[in-house]
Amino acid sequence: MKYVVQNAAKYGKASDKAVMGKIMAEMPELRSKAREVLELVRRCIAEFELLDEATKAKLFEKYAKEEKREVKEYGLPELEGAEKGKVVMRFAPNPNGPATMGSARGIVVNSEYVKMYDGKFVLRFDDTDPRTKKPMLEAYDWYIEDCEWLDAKPHEIIYASKRIPIYYKYVEKLLEMEKAYPCFCSREEFRRYRSEGVECPHRNTSSEDALDVWQKMLDGAYKEGEVVIRIKTDMKHKDPAIRDWVAFRIIYESHPLVGDAYHVYPTLDFESAIEDHINGITHIIRGKDLIDSERRQRYIYEYLGWEYPITKHWGRVSIHEFGKLSTSTIKRAIEEGKFEGWDDPRLPTLRALRRRGFQPEAIRKFFISLGVGENDVSVSMKNLYAENRKIIDPIANRYFFVWDPVEIRIVGIGSELAKEVKLPLNPSKPEGFRVLKGDSEVYVSKDDFERFEEGEIVRLKEFCNIRLENKEKRTFSFAGWQLEGVKKGKNIIHWLPKSETIPCTVYGIERSYEGFAERNAVKDVGKVVQFERFAFCRLESFDGELKAGYTHP
Repeated sequence: MKYVVQNAAKYGKASDKAVMGKIMAEMPELRSKAREVLELVRRCIAEFELLDEATKAKLFEKYAKEEKREVKEYGLPELEGAEKGKVVMRFAPNPNGPATMGSARGIVVNSEYVKMYDGKFVLRFDDTDPRTKKPMLEAYDWYIEDCEWLDAKPHEIIYASKRIPIYYKYVEKLLEMEKAYPCFCSREEFRRYRSEGVECPHRNTSSEDALDVWQKMLDGAYKEGEVVIRIKTDMKHKDPAIRDWVAFRIIYESHPLVGDAYHVYPTLDFESAIEDHINGITHIIRGKDLIDSERRQRYIYEYLGWEYPITKHWGRVSIHEFGKLSTSTIKRAIEEGKFEGWDDPRLPTLRALRRRGFQPEAIRKFFISLGVGENDVSVSMKNLYAENRKIIDPIANRYFFVWDPVEIRIVGIGSELAKEVKLPLNPSKPEGFRVLKGDSEVYVSKDDFERFEEGEIVRLKEFCNIRLENKEKRTFSFAGWQLEGVKKGKNIIHWLPKSETIPCTVYGIERSYEGFAERNAVKDVGKVVQFERFAFCRLESFDGELKAGYTHP
């Protein structure tokens, strides 16, 4: 009723097709029940038309205003303390794998705010852990490509691993100020001190001795885990995670980008704190699970007399279809052969979405619509499907794809068999069409064939009507050229003449589909098309066999 009222408010009388479009965009899972939904829509329109004017006025007041409010709230909320031309924001991934859907949110929202305020967008690789989250060399370029693809080209790109000496300079200053110190406690020992709120024996090391230990760390005089540099905080802090946290540790591991140039690496909290300051970051949006990072970093800012960026924490976004797939989990699954690679269509990586044919504009709108609230958000890929469908539906050419094909024979079709069958390339472009040749031997999908009963009349779309005569022999008889006498809906099916097919495989999410596609589709390799009554798909390649990736329904 909401959409009926909104459409009637705009045009005087509600259009059943317009209302259907709104419903299907919001709930694409109902497309399989389009006939039932359309009947409900028409009943709803009829009920609305019978209402008295006073009741209609109340509905206009309730729903017409709601539509305006929804449109207004589609963009991002204003950024606290933001000044035009002075906003600097960053997206700072660890490149231990390619960008995922979670990464896309950070890329999109940060870059969108920068556009809103004519600011600067920084892509910074937080890659100072060469072991636990070891960077992938290819992932650096992948992130840059994905940012540009999402219309979020960074104004500056920073590689933390190439800037280690900068962090050394600042930790040396903190050691001189006795705001940091070398700690020789084992993890177990310090864990006990921290939980008890007791200072460790090394906390009051003089600056001179601390700098001497620091130099020996740089010279390779210590083993891994023998000594770390800690930032002094408050050992009585109510949150033990804040108490004297580690800023530098020794890791003898070759780094994919800088090799063996360094073995004393900053932790993420230290490196990020320094970079945010020297890059002039004005606003940070981070997950609410990282609130402790801000609390730790503020000690450095206080010691060095810096002003901390304005920070906003947002809730986690989970996508039903993917569950909890971490980068490390995906990497292990790829190594085990469960996925083909980082662009496997079943994965939540941007590389996979690009391969499937998603449009960057749809991804931007999808994440902007989720906002930046602190509440956790659980969404379905259907929401992204709806955004992507709005973009590709008007431009995607239509073709037939018969999956799990069954060959049938039509008898008694007569002399008009060889006529050309013209089918629209896209309903929104009536001037464009493709041609199939009528044939007595055609392919239909197994799903269609199995549900028909002997004696039932079926229409091969835009070709002819046929009657199932013998299911075992898969023979049909010709039943006329015109549409009359055929039940609409599932009794109008797609088909392919045996003489004009090419093998086709669609790589899907839950399974792959093998069958035949019409030869006309070859000219659209590299584009997203709609295989009628199947799905939108991106045609990947053709080498005698057409290969396509499943996009969405």
